[in-house]
Amino acid sequence: MRATPILQLIPRSSLALLLVSVSATLTAQSLAPGSIGITPRRIVLQRSPKVAKQFPERKTAVVRYPTLRGLDNPQTLKKVQTLLAVKNVFGISLNEYREDAWLEEFDYKVGYNKNYLFDVTFSQSGMGAYPDSQSKHFIISLRTGNVITAADAFDGKGLPKLAQTVDAKLQAEIREIINDLASDKELDNEQRESLKSTLSELKFKLENLDEFEVGAKGITFLFDAGFPHVIQALQPDGRYLFSFAALKPYIRSDGPLAPLVPGN
Repeated sequence: MRATPILQLIPRSSLALLLVSVSATLTAQSLAPGSIGITPRRIVLQRSPKVAKQFPERKTAVVRYPTLRGLDNPQTLKKVQTLLAVKNVFGISLNEYREDAWLEEFDYKVGYNKNYLFDVTFSQSGMGAYPDSQSKHFIISLRTGNVITAADAFDGKGLPKLAQTVDAKLQAEIREIINDLASDKELDNEQRESLKSTLSELKFKLENLDEFEVGAKGITFLFDAGFPHVIQALQPDGRYLFSFAALKPYIRSDGPLAPLVPGN
């Protein structure tokens, strides 16, 4: 006599609940200590009839954002969820995106999710008078639910020297860009001198230290020169990576980055 598979003996409604329960249990078990659970949510945003009629080639936009779970402290989890809600990223809600034709894609990328640190960068791209894009970065403590600042992460006495150290990398990149301008045949002398002057004024300052990413290889300080669209391609890349070991003299021993320093 052929045995009936046990799953066939379970009612469909009960089987569905069982599978959901097993899936949730396995997901919870797979979370590493000090990390947060992430489930991507993808929405094809339908523009309102008024906007779709005016811009028939832009009837939809794609929005992908993270839904978060898994922290032991529900209050901290709620703080992180609120902080990273779509409206709080670029200050625009899903309904506002529907009523405007600019957005083409909204997305995110996780850079780090361990040691009670959550590093995520959101991006949005769209079309107005010309194609454009923006990004917004967050480094969050999963212990407090707050954005981590330079004062939280680095020794206050060392901040001026740290800013100088990052600025040295910025200035080296600027020198390379200025050298390349000499061979750019699309620029006349006036344009070339104007760009040199603009680039020479750039400096990485104390207030720029708040913008940094945490990754597997170290900490990357971010710098946005804010050039207008017409010369944006000539601005510094603005990403300056330092290993955790190199930053050991600057990282607070009681701060959120301390577990990342070799020997701690």
